[in-house]
Amino acid sequence: MPSTPADALPLAPLAGAEGGDAPRRVAVAVDAPQHSGIDGPLDYLSEHPLTPGSLVRVPFGRREVLGIVWDGQAPQPLASERLRDVAALHEALPPLPRGWRELVGFAAGYYQRGIGEVALAVLPPELRQLAPDALARRIARLRKRLLPPRADAPVPAQPPLTPAQAGAVAALAAGAAEGGVHLLHGVTGSGKTEVYLREVARALEAGGQALVLVPEINLTPQLEARFAERFAARRIVSLHSGLTPARRLANWLLALLGEADVVLGTRMAVFAPLPRLASIIVDEEHDPSYKQQEGARYSARDLAVVRGRIEGVPVLLGSATPSLETWHNATPAADGGTGRYRRLALPERVGGGALPVVRLVDMNTVPREAQRASALAPALLDAVRARVERGEQSLLLLNRRGYAPVLHCLDCGWKSGCAHCSAWRVFHKGDRTLRCHHCGFTERVPRACPDCGNVDIQALGRGTERLEEQLGQALPGVRVARIDADTTRRAGSLEAELARVHAGEVDVLVGTQMVAKGHDFRRMTLVAAVHPDAALFSSDFRAPERLFALLMQAAGRAGRDAAQAGASEMWVQTWHPTHALFDALRRHDIEAFVRSQLEERRAAGLPPYSHLALLRAEAKTQEAARGWLDAAAELGQDAATDAGVLIYPSVPTPVQRVANIERAQMLVEAASRPALQKLLAWWLPQLHELKAPRVARWAVDIDPLAI
Repeated sequence: MPSTPADALPLAPLAGAEGGDAPRRVAVAVDAPQHSGIDGPLDYLSEHPLTPGSLVRVPFGRREVLGIVWDGQAPQPLASERLRDVAALHEALPPLPRGWRELVGFAAGYYQRGIGEVALAVLPPELRQLAPDALARRIARLRKRLLPPRADAPVPAQPPLTPAQAGAVAALAAGAAEGGVHLLHGVTGSGKTEVYLREVARALEAGGQALVLVPEINLTPQLEARFAERFAARRIVSLHSGLTPARRLANWLLALLGEADVVLGTRMAVFAPLPRLASIIVDEEHDPSYKQQEGARYSARDLAVVRGRIEGVPVLLGSATPSLETWHNATPAADGGTGRYRRLALPERVGGGALPVVRLVDMNTVPREAQRASALAPALLDAVRARVERGEQSLLLLNRRGYAPVLHCLDCGWKSGCAHCSAWRVFHKGDRTLRCHHCGFTERVPRACPDCGNVDIQALGRGTERLEEQLGQALPGVRVARIDADTTRRAGSLEAELARVHAGEVDVLVGTQMVAKGHDFRRMTLVAAVHPDAALFSSDFRAPERLFALLMQAAGRAGRDAAQAGASEMWVQTWHPTHALFDALRRHDIEAFVRSQLEERRAAGLPPYSHLALLRAEAKTQEAARGWLDAAAELGQDAATDAGVLIYPSVPTPVQRVANIERAQMLVEAASRPALQKLLAWWLPQLHELKAPRVARWAVDIDPLAI
């Protein structure tokens, strides 16, 4: 993920004060469409002074919408006689805190979006629909239902800290007053969560609130359970898109009202309004899920760093496989880094557990007959069988769901392509469907080839569904479970499957990346990665970094019990066993891998040694999309040259067509972040005026994850 943009734009103090008299003219942020040209707040009239951060209802066009009283004046003030009146004030709510408004203002400026667009997008959707009196009743009911914290709640015994954990906790406590950013780099099973718990305890004892971010919804319940056990006398709430609208609003209100002591959530929670914020923790900071992919394409990890700077609170980034940008920031300047972060190391597993021995299976030596019969090489299949016989568990990682990536006619060469996307439809055997994982287009599997009528249609490749089937055939009687996006659609299904694994009711777990991180499988002694080679030669420069992180995280699921020390293994089936990535994995040497990757990035002028933006366009035809991008490049070329910024030619996106919409993109690169921001601030407003009748929409992505 990109390095933090905390130094990209100045954090100028906001105008206005938190209280006192206010003029009749008030600035209000509203959610204006991206291409409306409205980037800042609008002026309205109010009979009474309104405090910045107050929520109001205002007329906007023919509608009445939710708005936020903003600091200062609108950038383009109108004459008073042309202004409209504020319709209503949400008096039951306290104003959104100043630090929250500064964070939204920074995000809007850095990611080149309107303030109102960002501010309103990060509020609970249900809040937009409630009139002031309805919201007041909702808050009253919420307050009435609150279980005061139990003063007599039992305090569980805290486990003893390892010397490395104790050192990390002490360093965090010593630096709390100064704020700043720490990277907690700990191998899987080294007790990072216990350090998080101690840091949260410090913040709560000081009378503050804590914000804890996790990359995915499925990691929230188990972490919430850990926090609830440790802080039984405190109120802990979660914020993520999996909550019902009513629950999400209630939890958001508890945060704003200061009733929530700890907020646990996914990327949206970085915008939780916390009036007493005292600590921010970002778990698995390297995870790409922290990057928003629609609307304002913000990085929650980066904004957490910015928020810590704004509010003067410490930020703790935790990972067993830190992103290259974070590692670069945590490396002293004398060693080639920036030195902005302080690195805290947890090099050993708690309780004496050992990292698994990594074994590489050279698929070039596996007979073709064996490859056709099973996704697993005979040696790996024997290893899994041996674990089952000893009562141990195995995890097989295949990052591709479905039965097979494509169906293929042996006679005419037909393949199961999507009619609406430039992608294949995946064969799902369970319900006999072909599904496009991009647009969702689904059809029943044809009885014969649609082109030539041949009934012999073969499945090419393997997904988790097929791997599960083959394991059942190769190991009769073995209890196999599968966890992927298809098996966990129903509410509670993921928790139920994980409970079976923890209870020992599963011998072999097959899954995608969703089972490779964050789970504490105590009986797991073998982990295998099945054919991970595709990322080795991807055009995406971040692909090797993501693969290494995934494999290291997956390896960490094995050998977490000290009794298994020396007995756990990770197997990797690969056609390229001599690749440097696998050599670093075999030695669990993340530092060597990071050094080599950073050297390659420096030589190629890639992040963190340069700064990128992607301008994307969508249209009915590829020609129209690229034509608009080319016109945009022509418009900005002179300014880019003067600023030392490169605008590359437009190209189709990796998946060129989705849902009958053609997509193209254009890369913008600069050695200086301020130079890139200055160009975009001038260039993008001009693009609103660029006539594009055949372009459906366009957007800019700052610090893109993939190019």
